[in-house]
Amino acid sequence: MIVVTGATGNVGRVLVESLAKAGERVTAVSRGTMPVVVPGGVRHVVADLAEPETLRPAADGADAMFLLVPGAGAHLAPAGILDVAKAGGVRRIVLLSSQAAGTRPQSVSHAPLRGIEDVVRGSGMAWTILRPGGFHSNVYAWANPIRSARIAAAPFGDVGLPLVDPADIADVAAAVLRDDRHAGRIYELTGPALTTPRERARVLAEALGDPIRFVEQTPEQAREQMLAFMPEPVAEGTLAILGAPLAAEQRISPHVQEVLGRSPRSFEDWARHNIDAFR
Repeated sequence: MIVVTGATGNVGRVLVESLAKAGERVTAVSRGTMPVVVPGGVRHVVADLAEPETLRPAADGADAMFLLVPGAGAHLAPAGILDVAKAGGVRRIVLLSSQAAGTRPQSVSHAPLRGIEDVVRGSGMAWTILRPGGFHSNVYAWANPIRSARIAAAPFGDVGLPLVDPADIADVAAAVLRDDRHAGRIYELTGPALTTPRERARVLAEALGDPIRFVEQTPEQAREQMLAFMPEPVAEGTLAILGAPLAAEQRISPHVQEVLGRSPRSFEDWARHNIDAFR
């Protein structure tokens, strides 16, 4: 049995589908009480990682867990989560962390996630840590303005980052959850090339077959927008990466290729596959 937390998100949903299609027994965990549609044969359990005991019904009888923490995880007690997992039989843990937990471990925005990594590494379980950069799917933030006005706005329009397809993260997670050879490894997950916000708007326009006007925001405008859905330290940390990435944050990682035996999907691939969201 493999437990997938965050099972309704961009990564978790694809991971659940992939594991179920491969014939694995899967328990999909989500926080919400709204009805959740899962593939046939998949068990759904409602649990909140902030209350580790609620995870016990999902962990009982499982041998592997994909751990996706909401936000930066500062509100969680990771040792309690892992204790419940181990008591249920889980012996292998795959943590979805962040590239910045490695590149900016002391930052207010990512230090809590680095702390969770440390707890996972010291848990005595077989562990693998995934550190993706930014997601291709972050451009869903443009869906409404593109649909209504053919406008895409972002700060730092010409700063490139190697964003990664969430489906590639899910594919890597599916591989490492089922293979002990990945234990003790930290994988940094990126796309195959740097892309800038301006370039992403152009790619979406080409896939849409309609022009999109790119508007470069000031950092202040972007911060105000971010504060509507993320805490201030996370907004500040995100802006730092977007505007002044470290060399390590612009490096193309070989790890998707190493684990999957294929190149990571490009932003063009993602845009063609998901363009209906912007029509």
